[in-house]
Amino acid sequence: MYYVAAALLVLSGLFYSASHHEIGSFGVTMCTYGSAFCNNPLIVFAGAALAGAWGMFVSIK
Repeated sequence: MYYVAAALLVLSGLFYSASHHEIGSFGVTMCTYGSAFCNNPLIVFAGAALAGAWGMFVSIK
């Protein structure tokens, strides 16, 4: 679950950068297909936080 949280965290940063036009033509393509996430990258960040919390909750040590 930690891998999912890390992937979502990276995606959140990419969507944030794409919404501020910082990553060039790749950002334009990202915002074309994922406009809801470009408009509000906090949605993906919240998913990352929930995945991380769930991973901590279910981990056995």
